[in-house]
Formats: sequence, C-alpha cells, structure tokens
Amino acid sequence: MELISIIVPCYNEEENIKDFYDELMKTERFFKEHDVDFEIIYVSDGSKDGTVSEVKKLHETDERVHLINFSRNFGKEAAIYAGLQKSKGDYVVMLDCDLQDPPAMLPEMYGYIVNDGYDSVATRRVTRKGEPPIRSFFARRFYSLINRMSKTEIVDGARDYRLMTRQFVDAILSMEEYNRFSKGIFGWVGFSTKWLEFENIERKKGETKWSFWKLFLYAIDGIIAFSTVPLAFSSILGVVFCFLAIVLIIVTIIRKIAFGDPTSGWPSLVCIISLVSGVQLFCLGIVGQYLSKTYLEVKKRPIYIVKEEI
Repeated sequence: MELISIIVPCYNEEENIKDFYDELMKTERFFKEHDVDFEIIYVSDGSKDGTVSEVKKLHETDERVHLINFSRNFGKEAAIYAGLQKSKGDYVVMLDCDLQDPPAMLPEMYGYIVNDGYDSVATRRVTRKGEPPIRSFFARRFYSLINRMSKTEIVDGARDYRLMTRQFVDAILSMEEYNRFSKGIFGWVGFSTKWLEFENIERKKGETKWSFWKLFLYAIDGIIAFSTVPLAFSSILGVVFCFLAIVLIIVTIIRKIAFGDPTSGWPSLVCIISLVSGVQLFCLGIVGQYLSKTYLEVKKRPIYIVKEEI
C-alpha cells in the first residue's frame, strides 16, 4: 500500500486535536478504496496545555497517530521541518489542526498528483473573511512587495496546506538552513504545482497564535530570506544622499560667497543632519538584519530539540 504522511504542527491546540482527527477520518474511506494508508504526525511545538495528552489518547486507540513533542517552542517552521524529517510516506501533506485547512480537500489533492502528474498540490485563500481589515491589508501589501523584490514566486493567500511527492519533500529537506521561510522554500525548489482555491474558514475553537507583531516579524524574515533587494536599496539610498550632500555643500559655499550670512540656516541644518542620520540608521538596520541571520546560520544550532517522541 502507498502511504501518506499527514503532518500537523500544533501549539496549545488541546481543544482541536480530537475534532481534527474526527474530521480527517471522514476521508479514510476514500483512501482505503484507492489502497492508500496514512500516518498522522502531530508535532507539538512546546505546547503548555493538554495538547500532548490529547494526542497520546488518540495514539492509544489508533497506532497510526504519532507524536513529536519539542523541548520548548521553536516556531511553526521548525515543527514543519521536524514533521518532514520524520515522515515516511510516498506522499506528505501538511495542514493545521484548527480546521482552517479542510481535510475534505485531500482526495481532490491526491487525484491531481496521481492522475495529472503534479509534484505538489497547494492551497490558497481567495478571501480573508473573519480577519481584521488592517491585518488583511498588510498581508496583501506583503505579498505584493516580496514578489516585486524576489525572483521566487510567493502566491498571495498561500497556505502551508500542501500535498507533496516524496521527491518534492526530499528537495525541501536538502535545504538545511536555520532561518526557514517555507512559503519561499516551496517556490524556490521548483517542480510542478497545482493551486486549489478556497474561501477562508475561521477557526473552530481557540484563538490564533499569530499576532500582528509575529506576522510582521515573519514577513521580515521572508523578505530577508529570499531577497537581497533591501541591501541594494540601502546602497542606492546612500549614493543618492551623498550626491545631495555634495550639492548642499556647493550651495552653501556659493551662498556664503554671495551673501555672507554666517549664522543663519541652523533649523535647515538640523533637519538635514537628522534626515541623513535617520537614513544611515535605516540602512544600518537592514545590514544588521542580514548579519544577524548569517550569525545564526554559522552557529549551526539544531533547528529543534525533541523532548518526547511516540
């Protein structure tokens, strides 16, 4: 029998573990008819509630349920990577256990890979119903910005919900970088991908763990990981302000020769110094971001640490 590995990253999702499992079991008949079995790998990203206990209860009744429990919270990217490493299936799918990624789509996704020869089938939201308007606005601006800055295509509204062949998964695992941005990695490795669209589904229970600030930092990580345009931008900005500084020096000298006036102009001088200093700090911050990522990469720390595995 062919095997599908189902990776489920979760952080404090005690309320959704059983509901997700029950929803997933509704697709079991389809896969049995096509001689396909599956394993479910719950990756607890240092959960502090009863997430681990709920997964253990499921394991007692269904040996296809596995658990990877981190020693602390390493982030969703680490959970995805751990699940991919532990997966044994001919096909691998990732989806969240909050039921915003509908398991009912799995048979259709499987059909596109088996019948149409795609290497992966990915999903994207066509609406952001239920999200705060300000969050939706900045999310769209992020996708627009990163696709202008990066050669790697990152589809607007793309979810981590994706079914992949083993070849596709092995290509992802070959990228062992510490600072991971999966949406960019999926696009960078290439292969043929089929996109399925669906309307946004709100969480069944609990609250999202992604605050606006966390999403903002995640967006910065994505831009830095898949684009060097900010570095080029800071360099161009530096050249422009050097040119403006030279022009201002020439204007000041001409004004001095023509009009004298040695003491006036302090307000404009302060404004110019403040502006140039601000630009310098901005450019230095961009360089610092890239340097910090390089620093973390060269330390070669593990992406995650497993406390318990079943």
